[in-house]
Amino acid sequence: MATGLRSLIESGTKLWLDSIDPDFLRINRQRGATGATSNPIIVSDIVKSGRFDKELAKLAERGLSDEAIAWELTDLLVRQAQEVFRPVHQATGGDDGYVSFELDPLLEDLERNVPHAERVRQYVALGKRWSEGHANRLIKVPATPAGIEAVEPLAAAGVALNITLIFTPRQYRAAREAIWRGAQQRSSLDRFKSVYSVFVSRVDVYTAQQVPQLSASAQGQVGIVLAKRIWKENVEFWAGRKLPLHQEIVFASTGTKDPKQDPAKYVLALAGSDIETNPPATNEAVEQSGRTIVRAVDQMPPASVLEEIDRLVDMNRLEETLVREGVVKFADPHKSLLSLIAQRRAKAVPASA
Repeated sequence: MATGLRSLIESGTKLWLDSIDPDFLRINRQRGATGATSNPIIVSDIVKSGRFDKELAKLAERGLSDEAIAWELTDLLVRQAQEVFRPVHQATGGDDGYVSFELDPLLEDLERNVPHAERVRQYVALGKRWSEGHANRLIKVPATPAGIEAVEPLAAAGVALNITLIFTPRQYRAAREAIWRGAQQRSSLDRFKSVYSVFVSRVDVYTAQQVPQLSASAQGQVGIVLAKRIWKENVEFWAGRKLPLHQEIVFASTGTKDPKQDPAKYVLALAGSDIETNPPATNEAVEQSGRTIVRAVDQMPPASVLEEIDRLVDMNRLEETLVREGVVKFADPHKSLLSLIAQRRAKAVPASA
């Protein structure tokens, strides 16, 4: 009987990686991973390692700004990851084997205060730019007001999308409806692909701090409940549309934040369908656990727990708080990446070396 990550995959889950580190991709592709995602933190960690100093030096010699270098390096790393998963994409007819590319998180930076209409315009322009020519690249757009407004024209233009920063069913529905409107403007739905990244553990961090009155049975279950409800609604919505490719939920933020908790808590609870993007440490814990993981994504807590969550958790406040915090969690790492590049370019090995 399979154990660890193999049993997770056999339960029906597609394992995507919360990393585009080349070494990590190679190891986990052998374990059965079929996709990956990128973000500024991941890129920063790779830049810090010094493994791409020569590439950074070449970009600097072209006179590129720190910001331009950041995007060129991100594009390079995502391209390399796409090559790792291209055989999966081809074998599944375009249903799997994707790597996600995150658009500029500084568009939502509160300090920059970019006007709403300009955010929408740039999301659309950047989405088209960074997706062009990439069959197995998903463009990550956040489920903010500007992001959701941008996805209809992006979907209409044929861009494969990963809607991220989703915490509540309301956000999911708004994004899904916008994407479906756009998709129906295309001449063909044969290559239509969208995924919806639901952030799980951050919800439970929020309720522990903001809804302490939840019982021991309900506390720590809210993120799982919301993710499972969104998953069920997504299955039901797309079931009758008979599309060639699956429109799927990505269970994201699956690493536990409390060291006292089982590191596989969310992996176990959401196993059995769609996609998990687990952090490297979470995957390693699952792989080393020796446990056999079985389908649980369609199993809900007792009705009493669901009733308590619905009664005590203000979903509007939860969404507002976590989206606001999430915008900062996206923007600040990108600023740090720009600072890191400024430091590394001065120390990078000359391109001619």
